[in-house]
Amino acid sequence: MGDKVQVLYCAVCSLPPEYCEFGPDFEKCKPWLLENVPDLYPELARERAEQQLQGLTVSNEKGDSSKTQEEDVKRLPGGKIKKKEKPAVVVERVTRNKRKCVTTIKGLDMFGVKLGEASKKLGKKFASGASVVKGPTEKEQIDVQGDILLDIVEFITETWQNIPESAIFFMEDGKKVSAG
Repeated sequence: MGDKVQVLYCAVCSLPPEYCEFGPDFEKCKPWLLENVPDLYPELARERAEQQLQGLTVSNEKGDSSKTQEEDVKRLPGGKIKKKEKPAVVVERVTRNKRKCVTTIKGLDMFGVKLGEASKKLGKKFASGASVVKGPTEKEQIDVQGDILLDIVEFITETWQNIPESAIFFMEDGKKVSAG
C-alpha cells in the first residue's frame, strides 16, 4: 500500500493518451502520441508510413517511371480509397402497377452524351414518354415509359458510336449483366 501510480498525460489536450481520440482535437494530439506512445495507436504509425510512401513511384526495368494509379483512385477522408467508376451504361427495367414498365438508363453522361437530347431521341424512336430524372444517387438518368430492353442496346450503339456494346449492362435481380 502506498505505491503511487505514475499516469502519463497528453501535453496537447491534457487527457490520458488512451482518451485523446475522444478529446477536443485528436488531429493536434497525433504527433505527440506518435512520439511518446507509438504502441498505443499502431494505426497512426501505419497512417504516417502510408503518407510517406504515397509520393513514391515504382519504375520498370527500362528505368522509366511507370504511371501512378492516382488517376483511378480517389482518397476519401479517413484514408479510405475510392476507385473511379469506369464509364458504363446501365439499363434497368422497373415494373410498376403490375403491368406498366419503366426502363431506366444510367451512365450515358459518362460518355459525353447530353441527356436532354438523348431522352428526346429515345422518346421519338420508341414512341413513348422519356424524361431526364434525378435518380436515388442524385445522378441524372433517363426514364423511358415501356419495356424497351430488347432494342435499347442496338439503338445506343448505332446512335452514339463512342459507346461500345461491352460498356452496356443490364440490371437483373440486383446484379450487373453484360449486354454483349
